[in-house]
Amino acid sequence: MLEQVCVETACWILVFQTITFFFALLFKRNDIADVCWGAGFVMIVVTLFLHHTLTPPAAASFLLTIFWGGRLSIHLFLRNKNKQEDFRYRAWRETWGKHFVWRTYLQVFLLQGFFMWLISLPIQITAIDEKAGWNVWIWAGILVWLIGFYFQATADAQLKKFMTHRKKGEILQTGLWKYSRHPNYFGEILMWWGIGIIAGPLEHGWLGWIGPLTITWLLAKVSGVPMLERKYRDNAEFEEYKTRTPALLPNIRQMIADMQQK
Repeated sequence: MLEQVCVETACWILVFQTITFFFALLFKRNDIADVCWGAGFVMIVVTLFLHHTLTPPAAASFLLTIFWGGRLSIHLFLRNKNKQEDFRYRAWRETWGKHFVWRTYLQVFLLQGFFMWLISLPIQITAIDEKAGWNVWIWAGILVWLIGFYFQATADAQLKKFMTHRKKGEILQTGLWKYSRHPNYFGEILMWWGIGIIAGPLEHGWLGWIGPLTITWLLAKVSGVPMLERKYRDNAEFEEYKTRTPALLPNIRQMIADMQQK
């Protein structure tokens, strides 16, 4: 059953990413991949919902994923609207030259689809266990997810407000950004660990941990923190900020101390 679901999900992701690729070519914006990242997981949930019994673990993971994916895609669409293509994609466009089209399909959209499939494994696992009922792991997973959602949504809102009056080279260092250089990434990681917890006690649940481990590795070591911070490596204010603020895991001690002072 798991093998069949994994193959079906991979096929749907391939179709979705290929369509997204053609839209990227049409609008000459590869950062559509970011906008469609969350929407891709919503697509996965919808296809699983249409073909499998809705048990409590599946219902929890489905609803949380739809809420996360829908909010993230809408947020990124509104953020990118009327702006130039993201600097990371523009750099690849220039670097890849005449090989741009096929490298875009392979290295942006198909690679993203592969990671989408890996990260969605705990969702797929909740879909195939047709006898699972409510248990403490579901509530624990929801709690962890809610904490992560608070961090991501709040950090995104704070960054959006800051960008309306930001001066060139200025770094956001207030709100949640005082305690973590990337609280939005921390929130996303935490949400996926929450879904991993929901899938954990189910059959094949141990495979579900691949999802949160993958997103943690990607955001901490590959496409998240390192790629974004490369943009600020010559910014003196950022270098000073970097010395006293953790990259992902918030400075909980400082958060508690600040709360006690209020």
